[in-house]
Amino acid sequence: MAPTLYDAIVVGSGITGGWAAKELTEKGLNTLVLEAGRSIVPERDYVEHVPIWELKHRGWDDRFERERNQPIQREVYYACDEYSHKFFVNDLENPYSFDPGKHFSWIRGRQVGGKSITWGRQSYRWSDLDFEANLKEGIAVDWPIRYADIAPWYDYVEEFIGVSGQAEGLRQLPDGKFLPPMELTCVELDLKDALEKHFDDRILTIGRSAVLTRVHKGRAACHYCGVCHRGCITQSYFSSLNSTLPAAQKTGRLTIRPYSVVHSLNFDSKTRKISGIRVIDAQTKNALEFKGRIVFLCASTLESTRILLNSATPEFPNGLANSSAELGHNLMDHHMGSSASGIMPGHEDKMPFGNRPNGFYIPRFSNVDAKQKGFVRGYGYQGGGSRPGWSRGLNTVGLGADFKNSLKGVGKWHVALEGFGECLPQHNNYAEVDKEKLDAWGIPTLKIHCTWGENELAMSKDIAIQAGEMLAAAGAKDIEIFQQITPPGLAIHEMGTARMGRDPKTSVLNAHNQAHDVKNLFVTDGGCMTSSSCVNPSLTYMALTARACDFAFSEMKKNNL
Repeated sequence: MAPTLYDAIVVGSGITGGWAAKELTEKGLNTLVLEAGRSIVPERDYVEHVPIWELKHRGWDDRFERERNQPIQREVYYACDEYSHKFFVNDLENPYSFDPGKHFSWIRGRQVGGKSITWGRQSYRWSDLDFEANLKEGIAVDWPIRYADIAPWYDYVEEFIGVSGQAEGLRQLPDGKFLPPMELTCVELDLKDALEKHFDDRILTIGRSAVLTRVHKGRAACHYCGVCHRGCITQSYFSSLNSTLPAAQKTGRLTIRPYSVVHSLNFDSKTRKISGIRVIDAQTKNALEFKGRIVFLCASTLESTRILLNSATPEFPNGLANSSAELGHNLMDHHMGSSASGIMPGHEDKMPFGNRPNGFYIPRFSNVDAKQKGFVRGYGYQGGGSRPGWSRGLNTVGLGADFKNSLKGVGKWHVALEGFGECLPQHNNYAEVDKEKLDAWGIPTLKIHCTWGENELAMSKDIAIQAGEMLAAAGAKDIEIFQQITPPGLAIHEMGTARMGRDPKTSVLNAHNQAHDVKNLFVTDGGCMTSSSCVNPSLTYMALTARACDFAFSEMKKNNL
C-alpha cells in the first residue's frame, strides 16, 4: 500500500513543532506530526502535587540507575529528578560524543510536547541590536530579517500563549503584549531601587514569563506551586501539550504519531523536493516511510541537523540542503555559571507568599549605548530574592531536636544573580555525523566540537564582577562571587547549525526559514538562528515558526511548492 500523502509533515512536537502543527492545520492542511518519544497523559504523567513521601526514594531517586542511564541529563539537577527524569532521554539509547576536554551537555526530551514540558518559560523579544550585530561587527553573516519583520509575529504568539511581564520601554528589550506582571519580593524591590540610584544604565524588572496571571484562552491562572518542570495540570504555563497541539487537534486535520524516530529525508533531484521521510518505529524498530507536500523540521537544533546530515545524497554528499557547507556549523549556546549572591538585611518580619514560578531580570547594559572594553555583545541576569525555609538544613551542620527546632523558622533574606551571556557564531563550533556510533534505532549519531571563545570567557568574568558590584550597591552582606563558566549546552539554548542568511553560498535557510536548496523544506527550531543574542530564544523560535507557516501556505496556494 502506498504511503498516505499529507499536505504537511512536522518533525517534532515541542515548542516549534506544536506551533507548526497549529498554524498549518488551522490554514486547512492535513498535517502529520512525527514524535520520536511516547505520548503524555497529564493525569498520569504530571506529578507536581505528589508529596515527596509517596515517592519510592523520597526524592533522592535511584542514584545508581540515574548515573548509569542519564549521566548527561542529570546535569540539569533542578529538573531531572525523581519526579521528572522521565521527561529526559535515556543517554544510553541516545548517545553522542564530543572532543576530550571539551564537554558538551546535550539535554533532550523525547515525548509528545518535547522540552516544552520542562522549559524555563522566560519569553523575551529580540531587538535590532541583535539582528544587526553581525553585519555591524563583521561577524559571521547578516540576518536576513530585522525586528520590523518579526514584530507582528511576536504580537501574534504572545497573544496566544500568554506572557506576564512589565513594560519598560527599553530599545534593547522591546516590550510585548503582556498579561499583568507577577510581584517582586521586598528585597528584589530594594535591589531595583539601588540599581536606579547607583547606575544609569541598568534596571531590574520581573521576568517575562509564559505563565498566566489570569485566566487566558480557557487556561487557569497560576496557583504558585512552583514546580513547573513536573508538568502543570492546570495548564497555567505554555507548552505545546497544553496549548498549540490541542488547538491543532480541534481542526480535525492533525495526526500525531508517537514513537516515530526520523532517520532521514528522501530527496528527488528532478523536482528538487523532499519526496518522503524515512522513519524507524521506536517500539518495533520497523522501517516506515511518510510523504508530504511540505516538511517542517522542528526536532531541535542538533536533531534537525542530524537528520539533514544523515540525508546525504550524491548531489549533497555532506548533508541535504548543504551546498553552502554551513550545515552543522556555527553551533551556539548561552554561557552561564558566573554569578553572585548575598544576604539582604531587613524585612525579617516579612514572608513570601506561595512559590512564584519566575524570577527577576536585569536586561543587557553592556555595548548598548557605550562600548564595553574587552568583549562585544552583552549579557543579562536572571535572579531572585527569597527567604529559605527548612530545606536550608540540607547544607547546615546539625543533629537532634534543637537542630530540627531551629529549622522551623525562616532564614534570612537572600538574593542571587546569574548571568546569561551571548555566544558568537564560530564556524569551528560544529557537529558532524559519527557513522561508527549508532543509537538504539541504528541511526548514526553526532560528534560535537564546541568550546567557548575568548569573547565568551572575557564576558563571563565581567558578569561576576558586575553582579558583585550591584549587590554591594544594594547593601547586601556576605557577598559570594562565582567566576566560572558552565559547559556549552547546559543553558539548553543550543542554536545556529542551519542558519538563515541572504546568500545561499553562506547559509542554509532564507528569510522565511526555507532551505535555499530544497524548496519544500523548512527548519524553524533553534538551528535556524544566525546569532544568539543573550535573551532566552524560545519566543523567537515560535514567532519565526508562525511566520514561516504563513509563507509556506501562501507559496502552496501559488503552486510554488
